[in-house]
Amino acid sequence: MSDYIGLTERRERDEKYMRAAIDAAKAAEELKEVPIGAVVVCGDEIIAAGYNTRETQKNGLHHAEIIAIDNACKTLGSWRLENCELYVTLEPCPMCAGAVINSRIGRVVFGAYDKKAGSCGSVVNLFALGYNHTPIVSGGVLKEECAQLLSDFFKKLR
Repeated sequence: MSDYIGLTERRERDEKYMRAAIDAAKAAEELKEVPIGAVVVCGDEIIAAGYNTRETQKNGLHHAEIIAIDNACKTLGSWRLENCELYVTLEPCPMCAGAVINSRIGRVVFGAYDKKAGSCGSVVNLFALGYNHTPIVSGGVLKEECAQLLSDFFKKLR
């Protein structure tokens, strides 16, 4: 991605890829999983996607971001994703923020804020703690739509 991009172009790009993450979240919802989705973008191409499968896989590690990062590493044949962006519908938790740091993702874009576990500023900002990698973070992209997916899902459960 170019270092210089206008604000309108950045917003349009972010919304485009967040919509792809929302589509992944809807795939999770079809499995009765918490609807959180993620995509990894390299250049102008989605190279990987993931969505929550914690319930179906009976594995607490199966967050959307972890799956998308794993798929991106396999696609690129490298654990270093410094030229990639992660788009995710919910602010990453501590585990997923750690995975971003360890995979060297260059930029994280998230939709809804997570007041209970968000680790990009809501509860804590793990990226501000002086680790060896600090991604750029943009939050709140299509936040109402991303938050509504979660609200609707939990209303149906009750």
